[in-house]
Amino acid sequence: MTDGWNWRQPDGTATPGNPPPSTPPTVGAPAASGSAADPGSSPWWSDALHDPWRNPATPVAVVVQASPVAGVGAAPEPVSDPDAPGRRGLTPVFLVSLITALLAGALGGSLGYAFAVRGGAGGTTALGSTAGEPPATARRPPDSLAGVAERLLPSVVTVRVSGNGGIGLGSGFVVTQDGYVITNDHVVGVGADTATVVFNDGSTAPAEVVGKDPEADIAVIKVSRTGLKPVEFGDSDTVAVGDPVLAFGTPLSLANTVTAGIVSALDRTFRQGEAGGQVRYYAAIQTDAAVNRGNSGGPLVDGGGRVIGVNSVIQTPAADEETAGNVGLAFAIPINQAKRLAQEIIDTGKARRTVIGATVGGTRSGGSGGVRISAVEPSGPAAAAGLQAGDVVLRLDGRALEDPSDLIALVRKYAPGSVVNVEYRRGSERQAASVTLAADAK
Repeated sequence: MTDGWNWRQPDGTATPGNPPPSTPPTVGAPAASGSAADPGSSPWWSDALHDPWRNPATPVAVVVQASPVAGVGAAPEPVSDPDAPGRRGLTPVFLVSLITALLAGALGGSLGYAFAVRGGAGGTTALGSTAGEPPATARRPPDSLAGVAERLLPSVVTVRVSGNGGIGLGSGFVVTQDGYVITNDHVVGVGADTATVVFNDGSTAPAEVVGKDPEADIAVIKVSRTGLKPVEFGDSDTVAVGDPVLAFGTPLSLANTVTAGIVSALDRTFRQGEAGGQVRYYAAIQTDAAVNRGNSGGPLVDGGGRVIGVNSVIQTPAADEETAGNVGLAFAIPINQAKRLAQEIIDTGKARRTVIGATVGGTRSGGSGGVRISAVEPSGPAAAAGLQAGDVVLRLDGRALEDPSDLIALVRKYAPGSVVNVEYRRGSERQAASVTLAADAK
């Protein structure tokens, strides 16, 4: 196929056409023979014999492709240009959408968590660290102070009494499953025969007064309830100064109160009461655990949760009981003494009082210590051991005596039948004797 401007038939007959365009000669160089710049030297189509795409013998025809008619001939094969912009598939669009959704979800989740930790959309600042915090319901070791308190509180009660002498409030602790409770005599000593007991869960139960020992300040009441949890008793004779202790009770009407301290002293002897009134003698365990009005009758326990004393008295510089408060000087009746008296009250309705069979009348002349015996009962324990009026008792089982109440309080601590060592001075001679204590004939 050609543009038709100088075409000849194969037999040499020229075919009219448009004259060839004039080609200006190349400046400075002669035209080469047979080149395109010299058309007269060779037919223009002579090179076509060597053109693999041109056969000079083939007749030339111009074909105009008609539009296909329905039903006539086959449709031409579609031709596509690889360089032409084409229609893209949906896969890239889907992938982009998926990745965008995942990123948006992750970002939204992160922001939501951050707002939740900070307390909401307000963006408040989170204080402290949550790393390593124990669960809210974590239990303390049984031998820790918290573990001891948890174990003892169900056995500690508030005691409320009312009677002719007024209204009294104190504490107590359960000693049997069927409802016996130990408390102080001065808690129930208002002339009442009945009382109300409040447990640590807030439930209440009526109780009756079983018996009491006013001089030792111990009383037993009985609660109308069974299945209670009694305390575990310790041994007050093995307590040492410095041992950790907890005091339980209802000080100043604040139920379920627990305070901590140590044993400050042992066998702290004193008496309370005036002539003509009730006189009480104590050979007490001293503690610095906070004890106030209302703690009376509650338990003093050791580090293992065993009861070693009954909280009873506080020392205070206050002028009257109404304004008295804790100053770190509190006293508890040793549990060995309280338990013995409570057992006797439960078994017989009353407690026996331990005596030495002698009357003490004053300190040794010169104030150098010891207590002087003013009289000896002929058939009493002191007389049986060889003690006489005028002897000065210096020590009882190694404990120094300075006041007559010291001897009485220490003797009351022991059970009838106990054997104690007594050091005394007769004249200028120092002697010792073993005395077997007895129960008062009363």
